[in-house]
Amino acid sequence: MDEYWLEIASPIGRLLLFGTNGSVTRVDLPANGDRPPGVPRPNAVLRRAEQQIAEYFAGRRRDFDLPIAPVGTDFQIRVWNALQTIPYGHTRSYSELAESVCNPQAARAVGSACAHNPLPIVIPCHRVVGADGRLTGFGGGLPVKKWLLEHESEHA
Repeated sequence: MDEYWLEIASPIGRLLLFGTNGSVTRVDLPANGDRPPGVPRPNAVLRRAEQQIAEYFAGRRRDFDLPIAPVGTDFQIRVWNALQTIPYGHTRSYSELAESVCNPQAARAVGSACAHNPLPIVIPCHRVVGADGRLTGFGGGLPVKKWLLEHESEHA
């Protein structure tokens, strides 16, 4: 299976999008990963992701309608699915998310699943905060998490 990639500009820095012929598989935030060697290999799926991410940053898109294929454990997939139910401009705590995946004692495991989310922004792990509302861990760094939450609050 061929892997395609595309580098795009965003208000939070350069993003790398990865995918196959049929789905988006990964979004690397500026703090993560290196640019692949060679020239970008975009395809129609990644161009669609580029457009939707641009609409998100312009405040015109709240939900993504992309074919995605994140790879993870059954528990991670359940958490990533639950993340997609958090409304734009809202947050949930790790413990609330753990309850939503029917495992109220799994707040730390939920945090780990969020940390391993291969599709940040598209699967909005930035909407998860500490029980007291405090911003905690994010692969792109807390300033980026803060920016994303403020952006959504402004456009909600």
